[in-house]
Amino acid sequence: MRRVVITGMGAVTPVGNSVPAFQEAIFSGQNGIGFITKFDTSELKYKLAGEIKNLDAAAILGKPFVRKTDTFTQYAMIAAKEAMAQSGLVADPAQENANIDPERFGVCFGSGIGGVETLCTDHQNLLEKGARKVSPYFVPKMIYNIAAGNIAIEFHANGSCTAVSTACATGATAIGEGYRNILHGYADAMICGGSESAINALTVSGFGNCQALSDSDDPETACRPFDKNRNGFIMAEGAGVMILEEYEHAKNRNATIIAEICGYGSTCDAHHVTAPDPEGKQVARAFTQAMPEELRNMDALDAGKIYVNAHGTSTKLNDAGETKALKIAFGEENAKKLHISSTKSMTGHMLGATGTVEAIAAVLALVNNTVPPTIHYETPDETCDLDYTPNQAVEAELELALSSNLGFGGHNAVLAFRKI
Repeated sequence: MRRVVITGMGAVTPVGNSVPAFQEAIFSGQNGIGFITKFDTSELKYKLAGEIKNLDAAAILGKPFVRKTDTFTQYAMIAAKEAMAQSGLVADPAQENANIDPERFGVCFGSGIGGVETLCTDHQNLLEKGARKVSPYFVPKMIYNIAAGNIAIEFHANGSCTAVSTACATGATAIGEGYRNILHGYADAMICGGSESAINALTVSGFGNCQALSDSDDPETACRPFDKNRNGFIMAEGAGVMILEEYEHAKNRNATIIAEICGYGSTCDAHHVTAPDPEGKQVARAFTQAMPEELRNMDALDAGKIYVNAHGTSTKLNDAGETKALKIAFGEENAKKLHISSTKSMTGHMLGATGTVEAIAAVLALVNNTVPPTIHYETPDETCDLDYTPNQAVEAELELALSSNLGFGGHNAVLAFRKI
């Protein structure tokens, strides 16, 4: 069986626009949530979000690229450039240092919503100025597969190029499906991830009106996963990219290997369009699927050496259901020994990007033996009674890291990583 490793990572997040900045922020418990600046919220009930800060996309990507792309594609490309630079992969056959067959090099990249900023802007232009004022770039800016397409073009990836959307599980699903492509021999390397830029009046109103968002106006208490007083998630934006590569291919070119991806679980609640199944059975099954086979014997498992980056949205149903799922998957006693946290407490919920960014957080925790905290945690909840690493990072000897993400429609995805 082929093995799959990580040779590059890239991130654009509300707490840092590179992986090193993101790592420093999540280990120190930095809060990236604040008042929305992208539009006027005076008429809205919801005032907070995790916005990207201090990022000059034009300086990194060039003004022509920015003019022709939606923000979600720009975030995706910036994260991809960081990850590809770290990996050292070069697929362009015209380059002397090319080190991968472009036809064995693929992309699996998604978004939960895609170019909704472009949709809003051009719809307004249509209503106010007429059809001639709709941008000729409207369709290729808006469609959610276009980030994947642009990444493939930029890095000469002629293999499979797919765009996945499993709502808030998108970023994790993209990594999982890219992993399977390599595992089963369809590719030697894959650029995987997710991106989102949906902080606008329409999307915030939509999530708010379906009672998913916190209506708090205090950035320091609004997002508090697993806390008894949690009352909804905080929207955020960003992108994450992982470069996955077949182990022997990476070793033969002397690549620096960050960690190994060793499992992927994918299930569906098939329960409700927005609410998770409160029983947590299918989430538990995704955890079990993702566990490496040699660790599925729960009697012999050292759960104290496992970190779980939980989906942990700060909603009543998600956090309680995910807690229940961990108890089903690991057993009550083992579940109590797990190191668990939700980095959404710091970043907010990046929707289609969150699965990849949180997978990166899980890998950083693993290789640094440091569990990032769940900040803003104050009041324990009887339905959430595990160790969520409240407020301060914890040093721990870790052997396995799991990252779970759950999306509207019942999509569940869990990724497993280990040191190499």
